[in-house]
This record gives sequence, structure tokens and C-alpha cells, in this order.
Amino acid sequence: MTARTTRHSVPAERWPSAAEAAASRLFAPLSLRSGLLLHERTWVPAMVPWRATADGEVSPAVLDWYRRFAEGAPGALVVEATGIRDVPSGPLLRIGHDRFLPGLQRLVRAVREGSGGRTRLLLQIIDFLAVRRRPEPRRFLRDFLVLRPEHRAALAGLQGAGDDALRDALCALPQDALARVLDARELEALRMGYRERVTDVHLPHVADLPARLPGLFADAAARAQQAGFDGVELHAAHAYTLASFLSRLNDRADGYGSSPEGRLRLPLEVLAAVRARVGPSFTVSVRFLGDEGLPGGGTLPDACRHGAAFARAGADVLSVSRGGKFEDARQPAVGEAAYPYTGPSGALCMPSVFDAEPPFGRNLPLSAAVRAAVRAAGCDTPVVASGGINSFTLAERALAEGACDLVGAARQTLADPDWFRKLREGRGAAIARCLYTNYCEALDQRHLEVTCKLWDRLGVPGEPAPPRSRDGRRRLVAPRGDWTPALRPPPG
Repeated sequence: MTARTTRHSVPAERWPSAAEAAASRLFAPLSLRSGLLLHERTWVPAMVPWRATADGEVSPAVLDWYRRFAEGAPGALVVEATGIRDVPSGPLLRIGHDRFLPGLQRLVRAVREGSGGRTRLLLQIIDFLAVRRRPEPRRFLRDFLVLRPEHRAALAGLQGAGDDALRDALCALPQDALARVLDARELEALRMGYRERVTDVHLPHVADLPARLPGLFADAAARAQQAGFDGVELHAAHAYTLASFLSRLNDRADGYGSSPEGRLRLPLEVLAAVRARVGPSFTVSVRFLGDEGLPGGGTLPDACRHGAAFARAGADVLSVSRGGKFEDARQPAVGEAAYPYTGPSGALCMPSVFDAEPPFGRNLPLSAAVRAAVRAAGCDTPVVASGGINSFTLAERALAEGACDLVGAARQTLADPDWFRKLREGRGAAIARCLYTNYCEALDQRHLEVTCKLWDRLGVPGEPAPPRSRDGRRRLVAPRGDWTPALRPPPG
């Protein structure tokens, strides 16, 4: 792999004193419409750490992960994308059955203990459609391709041949000739792996999504409430089902697509079902895209419409993200699945120091526009901004200029879970600042336990041996206290 050039350095920062931090907007409290009080405006967006069990249960490593974030005592912490269906999903948390409740209750207790009860805890709940790994070409043509008359017609002399002969002939075709025989979706399944879309209404379970999803989300939210969470976040961003309904690429003709009203219909029905189930005093956040970053996809005016609609419908918080779509993902290797953060829209979602434009606060114009649209609609729903925020100055300016009401920081909090606490205590110089190289994202892409390059091989004198990754090369919990990042190559 060719080494990338770092184009931007982390800006120097003048850190506030404890008194300055106490008087800041960032550390001012905020009461939500649900009645939930956030002690400060700091927000940790959901991150998937790949630490759940293969059955979607909370593991000891999951508890360690969230307890460590809680020790920094942010205003709110959103638990990773958690599936609402009781279906296999690898090492992702699930909440599609009551058997997941004991583990989720343990997670809530860990965060309460780690933060001394200060941090509010939300569970991000998601639905997703089928995505399969890229197949070996011969196996795809022999075992997976559904033969059609058009395939037979395209191969001269095989009109009367059996299926095995036809498949052998397809396997023997050069790539350019095969591309002329397969239709666009078949070619995509061969080159990228099979992927369902919300527009695949020829599939009964996809056509039935509007009838089923509101109840499934409501059931999941009720379980989260029972487990002791302060709220849920409906994930309507990136490559998930609700985001696909919101997308301009959704051309369903059944009233759930093809127009701004149609694309909003199912997400609003989900929000209504959740609210009806959990009541007005349980917090419901909605995370959605300020810009899909795709040709023909949703843009900022769409996001402003979505934000105003969610606010009028009773959402307590709106969280704005960007990009991260399957449609422009990089081709995966054979045997791997497409990953929606590898293409141009993925770079927008997780901006890095390798980009032409600096990553620091790059998405603030999106949250600012959504917030203005929400206020113009007569709502005061708080808006979360995120994307490259790793300094007090940038966070405070975003709040002062009306770009947001809450400051989200995922990668910076991963780099140093204590950074909010250090800011409050006037010890900003001790913060380990994210370098935005997306080392963590590369691990996520491979479904490996997510860590940070600043701390994952670091040994702290006097510290008990921390838990390590399956290969033994990376530590799974950030160091505690004041520590110096060690940027040395991996052992061996």
C-alpha cells in the first residue's frame, strides 16, 4: 500500500484555565424537552468497537470500553449501533430480544459507576439490510447467479444447453464479455458482493419494511428504557435502512419514496411509534445526514427539511453527520464485504489529515444550516455537531456562533477519554490530541477491535497489564492519568 502524505498538522491550542472552562458555553448545562438534564454540552457519538460477543451480547470488553469513556464524564455518551432485530450480525450489540437486557443493564451500571452518575447514556438503535461478501468469480457464476433467459440468449449456440453448460460458458468468458451479459445488479454482486436496497420491493421482506420497522424500533426503545438508558438515538444516517429511505436515491412508488414527503414518511412513522411506546420523558435523538456526498444523493437543503420535520415531530436531539454510503465504496477484496467509509462519501464522514481540506470542524456548516432551519420552524431542538473537533477553542466557537448546541467528539474521545475532565480541571496541556490519521477507522474496516495509535502499544510505568487484542499487539483500554503518546512501530 502506498504511504499517504500528511497535509495538515493539529492546530496549536491555548487551553483554558479551570475558571475559564467553568464559565464556558461548552460546560454549561442543557435541559432537553424530555426533561433530561445534561450537565454540559459535550457529546460522545456512537462508535462501534467490535467487542460484543458473536451473539450480540455485552462482553467484559464492552464494559471496559464504555466504563473508560465514562471516566471522562462527558455530558452524554451514545452506545454503539445496536441491531433491533434478533438476527445474526457478528460482534455488534443487539437488542432484538429480552435476553439481551441483563447485559445492557450491566453496561448502564458500568457507565453510571465510571462517571459517578454524571454522564447521560443513550443507545443508538439501527436496522440494516443484507450485505454479503464479495465472492470468488467462479463460485458466484456457479452457485449464486440466478440464471435468466437473457443469459442464455447472449451466448450463441447454448440456447438448448443445460444449466451446467451455461454456467461453464459464463465462467469461461473474458471480463469485458461477461460484463455485457450480466445486468447491473448482477455485475455489482460479482464485483462488490450482493447488497439489498430499500428499493428492492420485489423482495417481500423489503416491501414490508414500512409495516414492520416502526414496531421493531418501538420494541427496541422500550427494552432500552427497561435496561435503564436515558434515551435512544434512531440511526437514520450513513448506510442504514432509515438513511436509505431518506435518500434522494429512494424511488419507491408505494408512498415511501420518490418525493420529499415520501422519503420522510417511514422515519417519521418510526419516531412516532417510538415516542408512543416510551412516553414524553424518555429522550429520543435522531442522527441523520447533512449531506450524503453522492451524485444524485441528498444535499443540505434536504437535511434542513429533515431536521425541521424531526423537530416538529418531537425529537429531543438532532445529530448531524455526513456521507458514509455504500454506493461509492471501494471494491473489497474477494471474501470481504463492501465497507461504506472507503469511498469519497466515506472521506466526508471521517475527514483526515490526508485530505486536501483540513479535517478540523469541517462539518460545522452543515449543523449550522440544520440548526437555523429548525429554529425557523419554531423549534428549539438542540443540534449536535461532530467531525474533527479536538480543541476547546473550536468547540467554544461552534457554540458561540450557533453552529450547534452540543459538541460531538468521537475520535478525540477515543484518543483521550479523559479530555473533557482535563479541560474542566484546567489541564488541557495534558490532553492526548487525535491526529486524525484514521488508524481507528482502518481497524473498524477490518472488523478488528478498535483502538487508537496513541495508546494501543503504550506501556505506562506502574500500570497493571491492560487487556490486549486477540493478536496481543494492541491494548484495548486507553491509559489513565497523564501519559505521553508513544508513536513507535508495532513489535515484530
